[in-house]
Amino acid sequence: MTMEGQQGRGWRGLDPNSKSVKALQQQLAAEVGLPAFEVHRPEDTQAIATSFHRDGFAVVKDVLSESQVNALHRGCLRVIDEILTLDPEGRGNRGSHRYSFGSASLTDAQLHQPEWVALLEIPSIIAMIGTVFGGPDFLVRSAGGDFCLPGACDYQPLHSDMSDRQSFELKPGKSLVVGSFFDREARLNYRDLPCPYIACNFITSDWTSQNGPIRQVAGTQNSQVPMPSLAEEPTWMRSSRLYPLSAGSIILRDVRAWHGGTPNVSDEVRAMPNVEFFAPWYREPLVRSLPLALYRGLGPEAQRRCRYIVERKGTPLKLGYRRHLGGTPENSRSRVTNASID
Repeated sequence: MTMEGQQGRGWRGLDPNSKSVKALQQQLAAEVGLPAFEVHRPEDTQAIATSFHRDGFAVVKDVLSESQVNALHRGCLRVIDEILTLDPEGRGNRGSHRYSFGSASLTDAQLHQPEWVALLEIPSIIAMIGTVFGGPDFLVRSAGGDFCLPGACDYQPLHSDMSDRQSFELKPGKSLVVGSFFDREARLNYRDLPCPYIACNFITSDWTSQNGPIRQVAGTQNSQVPMPSLAEEPTWMRSSRLYPLSAGSIILRDVRAWHGGTPNVSDEVRAMPNVEFFAPWYREPLVRSLPLALYRGLGPEAQRRCRYIVERKGTPLKLGYRRHLGGTPENSRSRVTNASID
């Protein structure tokens, strides 16, 4: 399935016909990707949970219908165009030509967009998440995801999406606290725990060797060894890309597992929106990101799962995009500039 309306969104400041791009395309086509990863059916919830707990992720096909995929992808393209008006050179906020939907937004999410809200109560996904967590009392943390444009010619460094509690001084008198888990006795860290939260990523166009599929290092969700840098990463990890995958599939990810973006040297945007769920026993400070008007359109169970992120009466959400789209964290910075890759 190839989605319409994607021309003109990529290769900003780069030559897609350069020798280095052609060589990269050939290299990516020659790789086999992650060998023999399982692809499940939506109803096989126990097998999905087994794969998830073993590998730190599970792939499920045929979750969204074609009409659902097309509606979601059109919504992604609309938001992408809004973001690109603020970043005409394609600098990105996760490396060159690479973006986080959530980090760009003032609410850390895209739940003010109806296409993301439609993902909150898909019955088959709710059943999968409940089986993985062992019960129905999980919460929605947020919804965002990422996208990469044609011309994202570098690999994003391997990373995890959570950590133990840490505090960073932004300026005198102001600090940023990230993460929640902290053992004062230093006996445990967040990797010793059962899965604290899941990112459910939605595949909105067919994934190939060329359009930037995620790479996922299986079985690393509980690993205590340091993640390798790009310079240290072995070839087998760098080529552990999840492809081919068809539009309408999802990837359930334990956010602690090592993963990273890969080059998009195709002619299409690769958009991967998500919804994130906290385990019934796990909490972090949550950002309110779901407008009341959209919340009221959800069913009772979805409202219960979203009760900590819904807009408060009398305190309207401040919507829009961050200055510099939130910037690029150190562990996501690309080695490539927008001038040239030759």
